[in-house]
Amino acid sequence: MPETLTAQRVAIEAALESAVGPLSPRAVLEAARREVPSLCLATVYRTLKKMVAAGSVSMVELAGQPPRYESSQIANPHRHHFLCDACDTVFDLHGCVEDLRQLLPRGFRMNSHDITLHGQCPNCR
Repeated sequence: MPETLTAQRVAIEAALESAVGPLSPRAVLEAARREVPSLCLATVYRTLKKMVAAGSVSMVELAGQPPRYESSQIANPHRHHFLCDACDTVFDLHGCVEDLRQLLPRGFRMNSHDITLHGQCPNCR
């Protein structure tokens, strides 16, 4: 049986789709509360878990950070991120460094890579 689209789920989906990058559950809550002021963090966690299981949301894991979430409905699933060290916001970076394989020591084979740049966003500079 398909899951019912509640106002809470619609607000959470909208928050993820309008974000500049992956969001923490608390950031999802803050954004979704603009539409559903009574939304609670437990509902956000439950909904995100269901959405990840359904494949409509992806969990993004950055080294040393708690998981964040973004819509799976993106044009290019291979993305890198910029983490603002001041406000803790994660921004998507579009594009990729060309041919990282040339950095590998002889005999090594790369299966995948993750790149996170750190610094300050324009609002925090």
